[in-house]
Parts: sequence; structure tokens; C-alpha cells
Amino acid sequence: MKNTLTGLTKSKVVMLALVFTFALMAHAADDKKLKQRKDVRNVAQKVLRQLYKAEPEAKAAVENAAGYAVFNNMGVKILVAGSGRGKGIAVDNKTKKETFMKMVELQAGLGIGVKKFNVVFVFDNDKVLNSFINSGWQFGGQATAAAKTKNQGGAMAGAASVSDGVWMYQMTEKGLAAEITAKSTKYYKDDDLN
Repeated sequence: MKNTLTGLTKSKVVMLALVFTFALMAHAADDKKLKQRKDVRNVAQKVLRQLYKAEPEAKAAVENAAGYAVFNNMGVKILVAGSGRGKGIAVDNKTKKETFMKMVELQAGLGIGVKKFNVVFVFDNDKVLNSFINSGWQFGGQATAAAKTKNQGGAMAGAASVSDGVWMYQMTEKGLAAEITAKSTKYYKDDDLN
């Protein structure tokens, strides 16, 4: 009888230890996810502040749009190949819903170096915002567009039209880019953070 009780007690102790271990692991994963979300939000707010400082009219454009997305990117190019990765967030201005996203970029051509830049997309209407969030978006090949100047651009000064209803600001370490370049770049939902 004593051996049976000891066997049952050991089983319960092992079972409780396993439950406790799995609970700790789940809590650690949740904490990591919350921290990553917070980091993406903080970077997005920093990028928006930089954009508004460089182009004050952009604030009204972002706030009055159907929504916006902010991405932070770092690319590396070594000789004939390069790539970039980044994280970002898309926000529906009406509902305030956030969607965490990723981006990946491939580059070809001669070169060497590291390039950091940030991108802010502004969506004129719900259709293009929802399409961007739910279907992702991709630049093919190499697309270059000149940003509109204050004299030409009105509320979208400093941005380039990259698709119907979609405007893009590109910020480098030196400020707002006068020419916006997108190279085989894909934007899509971050399944780990949503």
C-alpha cells in the first residue's frame, strides 16, 4: 500500500512540475511577443516624429488618411547580391487597429555597404489599406519615383505616389529622400506578432 501511494505521489509531483514548466514557457513567450510589439510601436513613433520634423505637412496627410504603415529596414549589399529585412506596423485610422508586418527586399547589381532607411506609407482609402494589410504588397524589379516638392505636392509634399491611392515617404539617416527607390520588396503580415 505504501509503495502505491509513493508511486501516485511521484506521478502527481512530476505532472505538476510539467504543468508549471509549460506555464512558465508560455508566459515567457507572451512577454517576448509584448516586448517585440512595443519595440515596433516605439520605432514607428520615432520615424513619424522624424518625418513630421522634415516635412511638417506630412502629419496632416497621415492623420487624415484611411491609414498608414511605418517600416524600419536595414539592407546589406556585398558585391553582386544584397538583401534587406524590416518590421513595421499598419494602422487603420478609423478603428485604430494595428497590424504588425514584415518586409523583405532583394537587390542585384554591383555594390557594397549597409543602408538603413525607414518607409511610411499613406493610404487614401480603406480599399488600398485593407489590400495592403490582408494581401501584402510587392514592388517588382526596381521602381524609382521623385518625391513631390512643396510647390507641386500640397498635403503630400515629400511623398511619391507608388500605386493608386498609396503614397510613400522614404527617410534615410540624412532625412527625407528626394528620390524614392524600391527594389523587389515584399510587405506582409507578421504571423508571430499578430
